[in-house]
Amino acid sequence: MAEKKLGSQTVKFKNPPSIISGGTIVGPKEGEGPLRDYFDMILVDDTYGEKSWEKAESKMFQDAVNLALKKANLKISEIDYLLGGDLLNQIISASFAARQLNVPHFGLYGACSTMIEGLSLGAMLIDGGYADYVIAATSSHFSTAERQYRYPLEQGIQRPFTSQWTVTGAGATILASTGNGPYITHATTGKVVDLGMKDANNMGAAMAPAAADTIITHFKDTGFTIDDYDIIVTGDMARVGGSILLELLYKEGYDIEKKYKDCGIEIYDESQDVHSGGSGAGCSAVVLNGWLLSQIRNGVYKRVLFMATGALLSPTSSQQGESIPGIAHAITISRTI
Repeated sequence: MAEKKLGSQTVKFKNPPSIISGGTIVGPKEGEGPLRDYFDMILVDDTYGEKSWEKAESKMFQDAVNLALKKANLKISEIDYLLGGDLLNQIISASFAARQLNVPHFGLYGACSTMIEGLSLGAMLIDGGYADYVIAATSSHFSTAERQYRYPLEQGIQRPFTSQWTVTGAGATILASTGNGPYITHATTGKVVDLGMKDANNMGAAMAPAAADTIITHFKDTGFTIDDYDIIVTGDMARVGGSILLELLYKEGYDIEKKYKDCGIEIYDESQDVHSGGSGAGCSAVVLNGWLLSQIRNGVYKRVLFMATGALLSPTSSQQGESIPGIAHAITISRTI
């Protein structure tokens, strides 16, 4: 009997895991944005001393994990599982970093939702008694994503205003079976939702229906209301997707606008010419482990609904004319339990 399950898609943790540490690395552009003071490391060069952008991204992933370990005063040998992924084919950033870290590894792919997918599964492992320490980590890189999903940068293709700027960044979170919080108390696993969008330069519109579905399901499963949360944060809706999400929720009777923020909007200033805003698996990872956890620990927010969204496309599916499925996973983070 699934005694910890609420409703159709949500888990309530009996022994909520504690978030004890987080590490963040971002690229130069992200380091010029409004959240610059919350990041552990800002790169001067987005190649990070490597011969390719892909190698740089994997190094960022690995070093974000090491930063989180150092803050928690832990060794990698004390970690039971590393749960991680990225946007690249066969999640090579995460897998190659795990090769160096030498730790039991679950490779995950949820596109830009991967951070919360990892935290949800990590919380389940700890609450289930299978682990004491779990690391969830993700990364993305503007240049690796552009090379894979859209156009070679050398072509100088003009980006439409619906497009989002893939964040160059990596974030890692350490969950523990004991600690002083903040805590993950609930996790709502999303369904794949596809309303037929095909434009890879308008991922916000493709992901918004999945985001709305998960938020509505979370409220129905838990019995929580909007008033139970100090803030509701999405991963990568940015401006276009965020406005669609708010409209979809409003039609269903959920007006979250006054409590709503999006990582893709917060990480860049409008003057940075990123069009709709930020995206990428690293976007939610660095905003969560940088700015948001700082706000929770300082008492600005006591309970947060954090949701990351993913566009589940690939170069192959796009070339074959497929639409873009979306998914969204959500967790409740509480300062105390």
